[in-house]
Amino acid sequence: MWLFKRMVAKSGNRPHDVYTCFRLTIFMALWLGIVPFYVTTSSAGRGKLTASHFGYVNIITRMVIYLGNFLYSTIDRDSLMSNFFLTDISNVIDGLQKVNGMLGIFAILLISLLKREKLLEVLAIFDGLETEAFPRVGVALHQAPAARKMNRLVMKLVGSMMTYITCSFLMISLRDAATFSISAGISYFSPHFIVCAVCFLSGNLMMKLRIYLSALNKVLKNLAHQWDSRTLKAVTQKQRSLQCLDSFSMYTIVTKDPAEIIQESMEIHHLICEAAATANKYFTYQLLTIISIAFLIIVFDAYYVLETLLGKSKRESKFKTVEFVTFFSCQMILYLIAIVSIVEGSNRAIKKSEKTGGIVHSLLNKTKSAEVKEKLQQFSMQLMHLKINFTAAGLFNIDRTLYFTISGALTTYLIILLQFTSNSPSNGYGNGGSCCETYNNMTNHTL
Repeated sequence: MWLFKRMVAKSGNRPHDVYTCFRLTIFMALWLGIVPFYVTTSSAGRGKLTASHFGYVNIITRMVIYLGNFLYSTIDRDSLMSNFFLTDISNVIDGLQKVNGMLGIFAILLISLLKREKLLEVLAIFDGLETEAFPRVGVALHQAPAARKMNRLVMKLVGSMMTYITCSFLMISLRDAATFSISAGISYFSPHFIVCAVCFLSGNLMMKLRIYLSALNKVLKNLAHQWDSRTLKAVTQKQRSLQCLDSFSMYTIVTKDPAEIIQESMEIHHLICEAAATANKYFTYQLLTIISIAFLIIVFDAYYVLETLLGKSKRESKFKTVEFVTFFSCQMILYLIAIVSIVEGSNRAIKKSEKTGGIVHSLLNKTKSAEVKEKLQQFSMQLMHLKINFTAAGLFNIDRTLYFTISGALTTYLIILLQFTSNSPSNGYGNGGSCCETYNNMTNHTL
């Protein structure tokens, strides 16, 4: 954490535009291997994303290593999980996690490389909003508060991941009886890095969208307040308003009538929706893969923990029960944090966008001008047809309804697995044939 603070505290790294605000986020995503760009400053003092040869080599190298490691570990059958289990069902579950993890991570890296231009488009729209669109309605965006929030999210997610990986590695390596190869370590720990990188990159983009939507709503609320107080007058001099919020400042409207302000607000809303749609195109398959990986890991970790605590299995492990439960509980919590960060980021942006409609219709009820009423009706129609929405490859929406979906599926699969254990002759994990049957039943269902 001290290193991150030093990186963003240098005078040359202080955020002054959109690109420098994302400096730490892009830097960490570059090193973790999901973006081939880094932030530089032009001679005019403007930030920009520059292609990195290291970034391309890093992504391609990771893809080759992960795919080669998956093939090698499939042949070698070496697994870190063998230190915890010595049963048929554990081998099947470990193989399923390995396939889902390694091939899923390979897919995320490949999609990130192929759709890299979408990230440039999103940041270009953000830059246009801050340098051109918002100043026309009297809004000045502050980069330092936004950068602090974004860097805080990066540090929390990276810190949680590194703490878990470090403690897990030490717990396993310090056991004399526990052994694992480099291949097993890559198969088990590498998905954590990619999942973490996608989570903080998508989360910070959603955070910027929320700031823009809050600023737009504040402009419209300010207009309504002026109507309520009957002080809607054209002013000839630009003055700083007392409304100085955390991430942006409001100025008094300069020589513009309400119809012009509403027209500018419509254009801003259109750009925000365009940025959200572009971000969804960039992240849609990556988030689908991550949610799938997280769901499987949560299901199996919950199964291991519940079965151990209920005492239904005859577990042969090199670790004590407390260590066993702690290891899998912490991994489950890590992926729960990943899902929550993804869902909450998108859900808050959606909720912010939904507030705009209420404000517009409030203005529509108050206005007496035919011209202003016509503009507000156009804005209302735009809000009906342009909505912010985030999906995982169009299969399901990424909002709080996903919690209910995951909870229902998690309960179903846990019941299946626990019944399988209870009905097995040895009261252990069962035999290979029944295990494969359970595996086939599970893979025939969708999330």
